[in-house]
Amino acid sequence: MKSLNEAVARIALEVHPERIDAVCSALGSSQDVNALAVVKDALGAAFSPTLIAGLAKALKANPKTSSGELSAMFRVSSLTASLAAGASSVELVWTGPATGMVPIRHTAQVLTGLIDDARDRLFLVSFVAYHVGGVVDALRRATERSVQVRVLLEQSKAHGGNVTVDSIAMLRESIPRAQIYEWDKTAAGAAHTASVHAKCAVADGAVAFVTSANVSDAAMERNMELGVLLRGGQLPEQLDRHLAALVTTKQIRAI
Repeated sequence: MKSLNEAVARIALEVHPERIDAVCSALGSSQDVNALAVVKDALGAAFSPTLIAGLAKALKANPKTSSGELSAMFRVSSLTASLAAGASSVELVWTGPATGMVPIRHTAQVLTGLIDDARDRLFLVSFVAYHVGGVVDALRRATERSVQVRVLLEQSKAHGGNVTVDSIAMLRESIPRAQIYEWDKTAAGAAHTASVHAKCAVADGAVAFVTSANVSDAAMERNMELGVLLRGGQLPEQLDRHLAALVTTKQIRAI
């Protein structure tokens, strides 16, 4: 039955709820006569052959499934997909010249807001961090309300890294409660010249910010930078688990 649930869910994710209603109505009046043909006809000839093939295989593996049961599965899957879509959002984040064509939020505003909204854990990744009093203040506030704050940065050249400034020393002094990490390139088998070039932040596995901007005053205020803020859905959770796994597997290490 799991295979059938998955096949129905995949179709529901691709189809507007009104079209699913049409599928369910057709199933309701089919009297269990070739449910697959009924679904194919209701979805139309142009609908994905791959998804239809998946449904056909699942129905063959579950031959006792009635049209009424299949209809109920489509309705539940469609409702779940609609709720999931409503619970997640993607927002454009931009620093630089504005055009007035699209609504945008600035990088510094989004990053400090994400940090201030964190309640349990926060992971911040950047190539470099300096001259960013507003972000540092937000990180300090997070540690003061017992948020687990983790920060991954590139080491300075003096410590074997690829940046001229010692961002790690600055953050350790400014936010002593934060856990600072470096990429253990030796353990990972990475080239010595490889760098922590990702720039992102994730709070509580629920909100993620992926950006071109370093944590610097130039990126926050002067450069042209682009990012996206993701609320809900799978991506924030996946990023949260991925970064945590880098710690667990000791590919990045606390310093």
